[in-house]
Amino acid sequence: MSHPPTPPAPLHLVQLTDPHLFADPAGAMLGLNTRDSLRHVIAQVRREQPRIDLLLCTGDLSQDGSAASYAAFRQLTDELGAAARWLPGNHDDARLMAEVTAHSALMQAVTDIGAWRIVMLDSAVPGATHGQLAAAQLALLDAALASAGDRYCLVCCHHQPVDIGCEWIAPIGLRNADQLLARLAQYPQVKALLWGHVHQEWDEVREGLRLLASPSTCLQFAPGSADFQVSEQQPGYRWLRLHADGRLETGVERARDFQVKLDFDSPGY
Repeated sequence: MSHPPTPPAPLHLVQLTDPHLFADPAGAMLGLNTRDSLRHVIAQVRREQPRIDLLLCTGDLSQDGSAASYAAFRQLTDELGAAARWLPGNHDDARLMAEVTAHSALMQAVTDIGAWRIVMLDSAVPGATHGQLAAAQLALLDAALASAGDRYCLVCCHHQPVDIGCEWIAPIGLRNADQLLARLAQYPQVKALLWGHVHQEWDEVREGLRLLASPSTCLQFAPGSADFQVSEQQPGYRWLRLHADGRLETGVERARDFQVKLDFDSPGY
């Protein structure tokens, strides 16, 4: 009696975003030590994700754009023993990131793994909080999608491309999101668009495209807030399962043993 072939195991991905590390190990925002919160999130990942095929680090890795903060992030995430890809956020120094990751694949924009192609886009604008995909980034995306063949695609950036219901965040999102979304709509093999920046969970499907945002590994922003407001939710991460047939499963987990104690008299975001 013949048995149907066993389908390939899905790819196991983890997203860490917006750790906002400082050169100073004691660096904190609203009294929350960002290295400490990242350590707790990484410990949670290690408990829950024994296999990681790729780690996606989607910006604001640093708060002060320092070499020491990037070295700390690299050292802490190396504990996961996984290949990783970084992209810059509005708090990062993209040139310095490129320098400190030279001779590695950390800043590689296009990665083929299993039946999938992962595209990491730089939406950061030097000196600005909002995002914009420069012509070179759009060209990179065009080339990556056009040459993907029969691979499914996951596209990542830092800034949010859609309204997530936080009025104060809207002006600091991706200014040319329409150009990005129009390109993705031309390629049905693009299954998801993943970002950081908003320090909260978001998950919706629009015309077959999964739109995903994830908690920060440090401070959380309050969902649905008109003005800047933080939440006392715990920091977290997103896991993704990318199947060989194009299906995507995902969820968010939080560092349950981390106590969020905010000090609103301390320097904030």
